[in-house]
Amino acid sequence: MSTARLAELSDTLVWLAVLSYVTAALLLGFELAYRVRWTGRAGVAVAVAGLAANAGAALTRGLAAGRVPWGNMYEYSVMIAAVTVTGWLVWVARRREVRPLGTFVLLPAVLAIAAAALILRVPAGPLVPALNSGWIKVHVVAAIIGSGTLCLASMFSALYLVAERAERRAAARRPPLVAGGARTADRVEVSEAIANYEAEEPAAAERPASAPGPGGRVLGLLPAADKLDELAFKTTAFGFPIWTFAIMAGGIWAQSAWGRYWGWDPKETWSFIIWVVYAAYLHARATAGWRGRAAAWVSLVGLAAFVINFYVVNTWVVGLHSYAK
Repeated sequence: MSTARLAELSDTLVWLAVLSYVTAALLLGFELAYRVRWTGRAGVAVAVAGLAANAGAALTRGLAAGRVPWGNMYEYSVMIAAVTVTGWLVWVARRREVRPLGTFVLLPAVLAIAAAALILRVPAGPLVPALNSGWIKVHVVAAIIGSGTLCLASMFSALYLVAERAERRAAARRPPLVAGGARTADRVEVSEAIANYEAEEPAAAERPASAPGPGGRVLGLLPAADKLDELAFKTTAFGFPIWTFAIMAGGIWAQSAWGRYWGWDPKETWSFIIWVVYAAYLHARATAGWRGRAAAWVSLVGLAAFVINFYVVNTWVVGLHSYAK
């Protein structure tokens, strides 16, 4: 197959991946809202098909260019979407309750690929001299895996904040416990009263005056907040060492390309800022006992730093990494 045909096939597979991810997100959203399990299973199957198209798009792009397919922002976006979706599928295989969260993972992946295809796409071609090094196969791969994994962790943190707020509001509607040293019979009566209250709560929710809106029903179907917090922590703990290695490999590459390991180039600086943010997240959880909202907000700061590093620095800030455009 000719180079032009391979490039055309890559473009087609990119849009097929976008279509598959959108379809999978809708199916998973239907499961999240109405607990229809077969739509969740179908959504996972369609997401796997989309991931295959995503990987095929990267492979054919690399064959068309005659090099590894991660030499610019467009190709990086295609790869990072594949890593993020793969990370979610790994969690789905381990924990079924994560499956409906695919709606919140696939839609950002769709936005990343679609924005790349519509705005960032460049014709397949050879690498610029600064990139023509074997370290591109090490540094950039580590950066793709690390950033995709950490972004997935931040999505879990964002969902934690939503679920935790919903749980706090639900707890505020419960009757208060009786304080003081009550007799055993009194405590039994209180427990029975609370149990009856919780049993009657769904029926009361059906009354027009207190019926929750569609958004409230969806929020109530999210996994428990502590589970989302655990997912965010474990995903961050996996991705952080990979991102650390990516920065170290980038320094070695910089030495061969520009004659220095570190020069505080804007891209290097923001990569270091991202490292500091996620290091603070892990350190605070391990030493200061940070849990919940405080840790989640730190994770979201890391996600914002990723967005700045990739879109703002690569697009508008002049530096040695301007070849990434």
